[in-house]
Amino acid sequence: MLAGYIFGGNKRRQSIAMTAPVAQAPTSQKIAMTAPVTQTKSAGEWVVRFTMPSAYSIETLPEPNDPKVHLRVVPPSRFAVLQFSGVARNDDVAARTIELQELAGAHHLRAIGPASLAQYDPPWTLWFMRRNEVMIPGAP
Repeated sequence: MLAGYIFGGNKRRQSIAMTAPVAQAPTSQKIAMTAPVTQTKSAGEWVVRFTMPSAYSIETLPEPNDPKVHLRVVPPSRFAVLQFSGVARNDDVAARTIELQELAGAHHLRAIGPASLAQYDPPWTLWFMRRNEVMIPGAP
């Protein structure tokens, strides 16, 4: 669904490019996207977030065609973060999440939400060069 939105499945048929710089095609505008792509498991499903470039506001982004794709402004937050490389398999993410929870507890940080997975590289990046992060939102 989200890929459909990024590849032009929106009311203005704009493509949102995954890399920069970005060329413009005559029939659509491409929007350079920033990293990371973040994922949070909610009610058994994954919620995937892309961070859009600061040159755009919620009003200037194209409206999605798919009603399951939502554009939202997310307020600034604080996170405890643990970086790791490789493929972010479910068991790796679970192990890193436990490790981060233990580290956060040792530093007296209080989690205020579920862990998220942030991925910084496209799928064709070699596994050992991929940058990932497990992030847990914390109380200020």
